[in-house]
Amino acid sequence: QVQLAESGGGLVQPGGSLRLSCVASGSIFRTNRMGWYRQAPGKQRELVATITSGGSTNYEDSVKGRFTISRDNPKNTVYLQMNSLKPEDTAVYYCNAGIFQLRPIEKEYTYWGQGTQVTVSS
Repeated sequence: QVQLAESGGGLVQPGGSLRLSCVASGSIFRTNRMGWYRQAPGKQRELVATITSGGSTNYEDSVKGRFTISRDNPKNTVYLQMNSLKPEDTAVYYCNAGIFQLRPIEKEYTYWGQGTQVTVSS
């Protein structure tokens, strides 16, 4: 079993910055892709950014140039640096990770964090 622990959400003014962190812990053999998703009121959950174990990144168009995803592989941690925040970024942000485990079956399992609220408002 693996747990994802998120932190860093909060209330910030437009133009401000926040950094989200997500730490994976538990029976981890190898952490593969990690990423962040978000769900705003009245909208479907959408991908924000992903990063592979090798450091390749992918971003939703609306956050390109403003958000930066990074990871610390030895710590099984992924970060999302959010700059120039807009009210439209207000959402619950969820950490996601694809983790290869040995038990109960050797395979990649997908895990989600509990979500952290990001509110951008003046």
